Amino acid sequence: MAALTTERVVAVIGSGAMGAGIAQVAALAGYTVRLYDTRVGAVEQAIAGIGAALDKLVAKDRMSAAIRAAAIGRLHAAASLADVAGAGLVVEAVVEQLDAKRALFAQLEQIVGDDCILATNTSSISVTAIAAGLRLPGRVVGMHFFNPVPLMALCEVVSGVATDTAVAQTVYDTATAWGKNAVHARSTPGFIVNRLARPYYAEGWRLLGEQAADAATIDAVMREAGGFRMGPFELMDLIGHDVNFAVTQSVFNACFGDPRFTPSVLQQELVNAGHLGRKSGRGCYRYDGAGVTPVTPAAAQEAPQPRPEYVSYSVEQGGAAHAVGGAVTESLAARLRAAGIEITHRKTPENIRHTGAHDDAPAFHCNGAAVYLSDGRSATQRAQDNHHPDTVLFDLALDYGIATRIAVARADQCSEGAYYAVVGLLQAAGFSVTRLDDVPGLAVMRTVAMLANEAADAVNQGVCSAAAADIAMQKGVNYPRGPLAWADAIGIEHIVRVLANLAASYGEDHYRVSPLLRRKQASKGRFHD
Repeated sequence: MAALTTERVVAVIGSGAMGAGIAQVAALAGYTVRLYDTRVGAVEQAIAGIGAALDKLVAKDRMSAAIRAAAIGRLHAAASLADVAGAGLVVEAVVEQLDAKRALFAQLEQIVGDDCILATNTSSISVTAIAAGLRLPGRVVGMHFFNPVPLMALCEVVSGVATDTAVAQTVYDTATAWGKNAVHARSTPGFIVNRLARPYYAEGWRLLGEQAADAATIDAVMREAGGFRMGPFELMDLIGHDVNFAVTQSVFNACFGDPRFTPSVLQQELVNAGHLGRKSGRGCYRYDGAGVTPVTPAAAQEAPQPRPEYVSYSVEQGGAAHAVGGAVTESLAARLRAAGIEITHRKTPENIRHTGAHDDAPAFHCNGAAVYLSDGRSATQRAQDNHHPDTVLFDLALDYGIATRIAVARADQCSEGAYYAVVGLLQAAGFSVTRLDDVPGLAVMRTVAMLANEAADAVNQGVCSAAAADIAMQKGVNYPRGPLAWADAIGIEHIVRVLANLAASYGEDHYRVSPLLRRKQASKGRFHD
């Protein structure tokens, strides 16, 4: 198959932010565009807005005046739906209501030719449901762009039950020709991005609800350790809590109450209070025009502590278990060495001050403390399991070589001296150290594990491919790494262990492990080779 040729007209129905953005990218790609809206003057206003946006690009030398003029010359107002009769592709961007979209496509079927593709920009409504009842449901496909369309690189090409494979491929190729990263998806609740992104918000709310830290602290950890552009709470403030909560509810209800998608009572309370985020002046932060203020101040970092007397790194004791999480722990060891910290490899019993204590994974030891990568247990539980009261856990980071912050948790049994020795060690390596309360899985680790779990389930259920899942999350919501590529880097076995330990800690189906992750674990496979 190939993209729709530029000889065919593209019609866009609805000239709001999404419709205007779609019209702009199509016109810039060389297509004649007919833009229609039922509101008087709306199309003319949209075209003027597109012209102004392109003028800014010309002023910044990011576009030539000739390209700008040619693109505007391809944009035409349609006086009525009848004016789109010759279109090869119609993209609707009208109100997000099933009945409205069905009624529009029923009208269009009476106007356009049988070879015209009907695409919906819906972000949440079933493509199958939209196409139901049409004479030619096979030509209906989802073409889900992200706002703002000219800047966001992703387009989800969504196939309903009746969508013809050739139609989906033509739209995929057309979106690619328009400069987008297109991905195929099956029409299921949330498609790819809105489904796979749920854990990013859900784990943030759970951490807040369990008083792991305040919202600003959690955001700082997710940005400065996890590498995300925005933490979950500042992102939800930007989206709008009413919108974000409604999407979560929609996915939860559409999946018949699957506990993985349970909405947050805390977020519902914000919505009930009218604290919707930036647009209302308050959400998880306050917005007063002079700046942004956390509703509760962030505990930015631990106070400076002295470097510990010694550091050792245990990799021998415990046998095969050391393969689990070993690569991640070694990357932190590399950061410590790069900072000039000498790490010995003495046998761990020489450095452990507690009878019967042992390591169940690679561990650092300093001044009596055992320091492990989080595996989904609390530090308190792990201290009991290892018979080592002075236990401290460190959180996942996207890249320990460049991360500026690291989160830690101490066991309830851990002494002050042992804990602050670990703080001093990490500070000596250049980290701002943030202490979280002792919640299972800490912040970045549990979030990334749940993102990978949801992505694996989407692949397992045929919603998308592993490559599509990773592309969608990087290009659609700017994640620093695709969740399945991240699982490969951490190690599938460690991801499974984190999820299994979270499930054991909470006793909830929310953390059930995807069958595909267990299959990869058993075969020692990867998502990307």
